[in-house]
Amino acid sequence: MNKQSVAAALMAVTALTSATVWAAREELNFEVFLTIPSRAFYVTPAEPDWIHRPQRLLWDYNTSTLRGLRKSFDLRHDSSAIEARLESTGRLSNGRLDEDILLHVKFNGVVMGSDPRPREVLSQAEAAVGKRVLLEIDPIQPLSGFKPGDYNGTVMLLFSAKAPGN
Repeated sequence: MNKQSVAAALMAVTALTSATVWAAREELNFEVFLTIPSRAFYVTPAEPDWIHRPQRLLWDYNTSTLRGLRKSFDLRHDSSAIEARLESTGRLSNGRLDEDILLHVKFNGVVMGSDPRPREVLSQAEAAVGKRVLLEIDPIQPLSGFKPGDYNGTVMLLFSAKAPGN
């Protein structure tokens, strides 16, 4: 009887410990990142989740027009104004040059054209305290109208601190 009690106790302990060994286990790994801008100079999107993804310009079926893109940026520079320029003319292309769609780009209300010289987009006084400004990208309808197709393009804005005395 004593042997049977010991055997039953051992079986119960074994059953209990084996239940914990077979328990389900889930592991989730994810990456976290952060950018802390320099207090001296920064130009960052107000909503950072969009900047590294292609942005879809929407077609308005009712008016047969292409809608633009509006996004906000936070800017600051502690010692001078902030300038910007386009690396190249903004355009959307479907591979046929005669069907390219040019883009009208404005940053804080300043038109960014094909001129390689930077334009002041934030004064020294505004830059010293920081400001949220708007990026506007609007398609320019070609003379022959918008042609069906898949279009892609890149708008590259370059920002710099304005040189003192300029």
